[in-house]
Amino acid sequence: MPFVQPKPANLLQCPNCGNDTDFFEVNEEIVTTTRYVQNSDGSFTPVDHTSETRGEARLFCGNCEEDLTFFHPRFSEMIF
Repeated sequence: MPFVQPKPANLLQCPNCGNDTDFFEVNEEIVTTTRYVQNSDGSFTPVDHTSETRGEARLFCGNCEEDLTFFHPRFSEMIF
């Protein structure tokens, strides 16, 4: 009998289409800061980049685009 890997109980799944692999996040009011150094030829090279979200972050199904924002806290906890 072949072994079937069980799915974790906390796996996010779209209630509309059943997707449990593809998601996208939309963030509003993002402040992006990029620091540059100027090179001797006058060009610039980025040396540091930071982003800060000040608005709402929303989560969507990557398959059917269902709004899954109610899952966002769990989603945020599981980003490694």
